[in-house]
Amino acid sequence: MAATYIHGHGEPVLRSHRWRTVQNSAAYLLPYLRPGHRLLDVGSGPGTITADLARLVGPEHLTALERTEDALALTRAELERQRVAGPRLLVGDATDLPLPDDSVDVVHAHQVLQHVADPVAVLRQMLRVCRPDGVVAARDADYAAFAWYPRHPALDRWMRLYQSVARAGGGDPDAGRALYAWARAAGAAWVVPSTSTWLHVGEEARWWGELWADRVSDPAGTFARTALERGLADQDELAALADGWREWAGEPDAWFCLLHGEVLCGPAGDPPEA
Repeated sequence: MAATYIHGHGEPVLRSHRWRTVQNSAAYLLPYLRPGHRLLDVGSGPGTITADLARLVGPEHLTALERTEDALALTRAELERQRVAGPRLLVGDATDLPLPDDSVDVVHAHQVLQHVADPVAVLRQMLRVCRPDGVVAARDADYAAFAWYPRHPALDRWMRLYQSVARAGGGDPDAGRALYAWARAAGAAWVVPSTSTWLHVGEEARWWGELWADRVSDPAGTFARTALERGLADQDELAALADGWREWAGEPDAWFCLLHGEVLCGPAGDPPEA
């Protein structure tokens, strides 16, 4: 799927990812979900969105896919924690999905395509396994469009570093703006684009700043390790970025907005009715 998953699965990353739900991360897909739909969740990760999706379609109808056993173990643990029993859990490569053609009604991927080397190939696979009257849904961040207040030089430097680290890992940190083009290139018969945001203000801004301070300074984290190994930053700079994030998070008016691109698309026909 990707040369390097630059976020990794350290505690600061999981603290962020476990905040995600269907309501705050997949609302654009909700009108198209029905009980009994067979749903494939590509890149299920920590599993909070997966658990919500399973409850909506029926746990026995959901398949969660991750690229490694370790990553899939996070999904399994969250499903068990939420007492969601019945989903099928698979390890596999999104560029060669281990499912037959036309075998599911809905294929979902949240923050996946930005981390793969060939997102068009992944979308082709998602369209392949989707029924002709089904829906493929993808949502990804557009880092270059993130906005924050107040301005802080450490956050400006963080953005430049994040872009470099993500691209060094083989991904595209601005994937959200490319989803429409990628879906068309993958051969989708129809594509419906949209956008949505996360906004962190007040306590959420402090939470966001603190977790990014931990993410950039954690020597065991994939982001910091990649930056160091590729010579994109040194330990002193990472420590300074962490301090800057904490300073920003302490501002009473701290505000951080994250733009996401979204697409709904399908292999044939016209968009289904919501």
